[in-house]
Amino acid sequence: MPRETHLETTIGKSLVNSIAEAKVLMVGAGGIGCELLKNLVMSGFRNIEVIDLDTIDLSNLNRQFLFQKQHIKKSKAHIAKASALAFNPNVNIVSRHQNIKEQEFSVDWFKNFDLVMNALDNLDARRHVNKMCLAANVPLIESGTAGYLGQVTVIQKDKTECFDCQPKETPKTFPVCTIRSTPSTPIHCIVWAKSYLFGLLFGNAEDDDDEVLAKEDSNDDETAKELAALAVESQALKAILASADSEGFAQRVFDKVFYNDIQRLRSMEDMWKTRKPPTPLKYDEIINQVNDLPRAMDATTLEAITLKDQRVWTLRETVEVFGDSLEKLTARLKETRVSEPEANVQFDKDDSETLDFVTATANLRAHVYGIEEKSRFQVKAMAGNIIPAIATTNAIIAGMMVMMAFKIINQRLADCRTSYLAYGGHRQHLIVSEPLAKPNPKCYICRNSCIGLKIDTEKSTVQDLINLLEDNSLIDVEIQESGRVIYDPDFDDNAEKTLASLQLTDGKFVDIVDEEDRKIIVYLKHIDSSTLGEKKYDIEGDLEEALEQQMVMQQQQKEAEARVHAHEEDSDVIMTDDNKKRKHDEIAGLVDADAPLKKSTLEGTAHPVAGDGVGDGTSTAEAVDVDEVIVVDGKSFDVVILD
Repeated sequence: MPRETHLETTIGKSLVNSIAEAKVLMVGAGGIGCELLKNLVMSGFRNIEVIDLDTIDLSNLNRQFLFQKQHIKKSKAHIAKASALAFNPNVNIVSRHQNIKEQEFSVDWFKNFDLVMNALDNLDARRHVNKMCLAANVPLIESGTAGYLGQVTVIQKDKTECFDCQPKETPKTFPVCTIRSTPSTPIHCIVWAKSYLFGLLFGNAEDDDDEVLAKEDSNDDETAKELAALAVESQALKAILASADSEGFAQRVFDKVFYNDIQRLRSMEDMWKTRKPPTPLKYDEIINQVNDLPRAMDATTLEAITLKDQRVWTLRETVEVFGDSLEKLTARLKETRVSEPEANVQFDKDDSETLDFVTATANLRAHVYGIEEKSRFQVKAMAGNIIPAIATTNAIIAGMMVMMAFKIINQRLADCRTSYLAYGGHRQHLIVSEPLAKPNPKCYICRNSCIGLKIDTEKSTVQDLINLLEDNSLIDVEIQESGRVIYDPDFDDNAEKTLASLQLTDGKFVDIVDEEDRKIIVYLKHIDSSTLGEKKYDIEGDLEEALEQQMVMQQQQKEAEARVHAHEEDSDVIMTDDNKKRKHDEIAGLVDADAPLKKSTLEGTAHPVAGDGVGDGTSTAEAVDVDEVIVVDGKSFDVVILD
């Protein structure tokens, strides 16, 4: 009996044929990705491309069933392909061990697919795929799981809200002086290691790291002096970086951070009147200790001996891991900056070297302050804001994604709904759903028109770009790229610089705003000037029509806001916070008026809260990884997806 017989009986021969011809891109081959790829090859999909930059970690094996122990350290994408083909060898699978943000994966490349399915675990990549799918006008199925909670939704240009239509929860913040000077819990030490020291050594860290460290009020003299001293320390450490290639670099960094800086803090007697002062550490004294302790193991050995990952290292082991990881990361950064001068190393919980460094420095910090030290296993959970991954949740969500894919390929977008897996509490149903939300008229990503611009980025300057915009009625423009100001009428330093010199190269999105507050997103496509002939550029799409559309949307937004302000609340409805938001969106035209107001509540939360190992360092969970994280508001089914 042919493999497709039962499938044809279930969904019809016509849809089976459409599925077989469809070309699907799957981004991510982790927890959801493994389940999803298996489902796709078993559901009649014949043309699948899977991309994932990650490699297989020991902690993945408890739920990412396409991988086995012999696959550790190998590419997730390649191994997932090989394992999935065992289910159905007749499927054409292309696997890529690459970053989806690389230039070769352009808008034109995305246009080759009929459907994109996200199985990602970080906010940045999700936003990138969202933007690319909108620009290519390709439907995107977005998914996420967190413990027993999960979500699936569809994103389609001009028809549904996109990933950026709703704001995302900001990371937890800590006072800067607590993190830098007076830590009291393990999480304070981990935040310092990950967000301050790591960024300072391997990135482009700022003293006011706005991701995790909050600025303190510096009106009082003591705080102001401490902030000034911290700034001096940062500059001194940066000076040491200049000697990264010389012998003894690790010792100089260690003594600077864990001896000199601590001695300075101890000299501030007022700071220690009510708390125990820190104890400085000397590199030589620890390394030269004569004892029978085993030497610290590198990342490969750590994988082979699982218990090492789950016990707290000795002080000497910690110092040796610190030196080893520091040297490896410094070498990696140097090699990367040969081709990308502004490159930096990003912390990744699945990157053994970055995790080793954060674990070692956090525990050294904890030792100095007499704080409980944590195992590498525990640091991984806390540093990554990790929620335990449940294999069953991944399986359910992956199945829902394929059902959604059937509807999209069958041209039934109207039948798609945002679905939530909401386990626990007093709900009668495991899966609940609501209609797909309409685009948010204030969304900067999906509500602004996107046009392609073929231009020689190597020869064309910012002024050339300004001139062509003026030729198309965009006057007094401001130009930005990923939040970076390239040009505005009061900042013209970059006017004569080439686009390429400012990293405005092939595949980059540039945000344009003119004096009338019309917004256009320009997608750059590098092309040699010799192929353009007398023209200096070639615009893909109708720019005039795009600008007119912007004016119409602005007017619609004003009218929607006017309706909201003029509306009187329905006295027959109990207006909870969630229903107020829903009523606001209904009046503004963001949701269907006939959709029911939300009554159910989620009693648990999918995001880290105090006591779960993120807020106060008292975790009892044995989590080591997360697949695709969502955050579900504790009192409703309003969902925000995070990294």
